[in-house]
Amino acid sequence: MIIGVPKEIKINEDRVALTPAGVQAFTGAGHHVLIEEKAGLGSGITDEAYISSGAELAATAAEVYKRAAMILKVKEPLPSEFQLLREGQILFTYLHLAREPELTDALINGKVTAIAYETIQLDNGVLPLLTPMSEIAGKMAVQVGAHFLEKPYGGKGILLGGVPGVAAADVVIIGAGSVGASALKVAVGMGAQVTIIEQNAERLHYLDDLYGGRINTLVSNQYNIRQSVRYADLLIGAVLVVGAKAPKLVSEEMVKKMKPGAVIVDVSVDQGGSIETIDRVTTHNDPVYIKYNVLHYAVANMPGAVARTSTFALTNANLPYALALANNGFSEAVKNNNALMRGVNTYKGNLTCRAVGESLKINYTDIADLL
Repeated sequence: MIIGVPKEIKINEDRVALTPAGVQAFTGAGHHVLIEEKAGLGSGITDEAYISSGAELAATAAEVYKRAAMILKVKEPLPSEFQLLREGQILFTYLHLAREPELTDALINGKVTAIAYETIQLDNGVLPLLTPMSEIAGKMAVQVGAHFLEKPYGGKGILLGGVPGVAAADVVIIGAGSVGASALKVAVGMGAQVTIIEQNAERLHYLDDLYGGRINTLVSNQYNIRQSVRYADLLIGAVLVVGAKAPKLVSEEMVKKMKPGAVIVDVSVDQGGSIETIDRVTTHNDPVYIKYNVLHYAVANMPGAVARTSTFALTNANLPYALALANNGFSEAVKNNNALMRGVNTYKGNLTCRAVGESLKINYTDIADLL
């Protein structure tokens, strides 16, 4: 199989979908890897490194899409890339279709076999291709929150961990999955006063035991969220519903009552956002806006800021699944791997992800019925 890796064109997206080690894994299995020139430079990977690992370079993205049977990407295709996709081609990337009706239509109408990293799910509920990026985004959420709490950047002028005799900042994290747990780890490590809100009581018991009572844990409900948001210096939205839009758990009225100069970092913005006042997506070039005297950070590709770390973590996660597709072909690979089957979002002109269908209010067909 020919595997194609185009250069990412989304603004501030410096990740690439495959490392030289990944190239060697494909070529060692008898496949051909075609990579667009300079695709890896943002992650510190040179064209020469790809060539020495056995890849062929392509001068344009159009050539990559034309020749490859499977396209490996990081982010969803942008409108300028829609026309490059073709019927039957496998697209393997982060898609987040629940907030992308135009892309969803393009994939369905183009009869593209689209597999979303974020909906590949093990039987135990783990999301193996989303987890590494969630961990990175969760850790970054605290870093950027601490940065924007500084006075020169519009915040209250608070040091996250405080100093002896001066209280630390109050950090409130809504959601205790991979993003929330990673944010919790960094926030506690920096000395903040942390409250984590989660609907799964067993998860809260686990985290309370892990941190030995150094954190506050609350069951997720409107009352607890409302009370916690009011005193937060840094509010982190870390809510995920697999494949679907994030629920709006923090209302506009709650944000109005936050402290002036507080900071919101909504990691779930790529799924529509869990905070009602997150009404736009920002970029690393212009990451925040102010509403009701509160700074809102709404960058949808946070891990792109640490592109090298993210690229290597992504290849570690996506390579086994991509190799299975290349070695066995789509149908056999999906039939033999339930996690991979759950990742299929469109196939032969059909939407095959229930959560996306419910979010966009369009019909879906179970992938098992199409194989």
